[in-house]
Amino acid sequence: MAETPATTISKTKTPIYMTPLTRRTFLKACGIAGVGLCQPAWAAEQSSTQLFDGQSLKGWHKPPQKIGHGTGGHWWVENGVLQGEQDPPGSGNGGMLLSDEKFGDFELQLDMNPDYGPDTGVFFRCTDKGEGFQYYVDYHEGGNVGHLRGEMDRSFAMKPFQIFAERGPDGEPKSFTTKTDPRAKKWPKGVYEYSCTPEEWLKAWKINNWNTARIRCVGKYPQITTWVNDLKVCHWNGETCPLPEYDKEHVLQTLGREGHIGLQIHGGKGWPVGKVCRWRNISIKRL
Repeated sequence: MAETPATTISKTKTPIYMTPLTRRTFLKACGIAGVGLCQPAWAAEQSSTQLFDGQSLKGWHKPPQKIGHGTGGHWWVENGVLQGEQDPPGSGNGGMLLSDEKFGDFELQLDMNPDYGPDTGVFFRCTDKGEGFQYYVDYHEGGNVGHLRGEMDRSFAMKPFQIFAERGPDGEPKSFTTKTDPRAKKWPKGVYEYSCTPEEWLKAWKINNWNTARIRCVGKYPQITTWVNDLKVCHWNGETCPLPEYDKEHVLQTLGREGHIGLQIHGGKGWPVGKVCRWRNISIKRL
């Protein structure tokens, strides 16, 4: 935040701090003292932009051509919530919904409340072909929420642990257990510079409720940090990640320096009929 500029008090005028505190006086004082006194520091530097208006799909589009997961999926808005499912339900035809704008360095925040069973996710630096980095929202048996994947040719999965539901009489999750992902057992040291523990994730996740996802992405070979609610899930260094499947130059060539924000409907037969993913309060701040 910029330092507050010095204010010279005139000898012929009443100092501002001695005048009655009317609304006009307060606004005038804010103007003299600097915008930093009137709003949070981050807002003064760069305000966030709402990507979802809560009423329509304005600002979003499906890929212009069919991608690996399908033609796009079915998306609609209900009671201020963006919802998605396969099109038609259970058909295996999924896809993505992409922001019209592209972003390179940013911090994205959105609320998620998926049914248990769907395989979805938040994509970024994403192409119209559906290639990009993915924040997992694989909310199903053996899934993960909050870690990362590279979705492209020569893809790379970075799921340290998997989640498994302990279900109640209604078949819905009541609690979760975790297991190490088999692929993670073969990782070299340092795939993530930081990752939360499974126990921390279990404590942070709200079952049958809204959870907040946050993604910070900066750099040519991106530094990516993710959160679930107030829990820092991981930090990944795209400059130095030693995962054998990851090739930073190939990823840069494939994705470029910026891309769309994308919401995924996974294709194939694993998406249960009648289950949907839900999103709201989608905002982004360029960095």
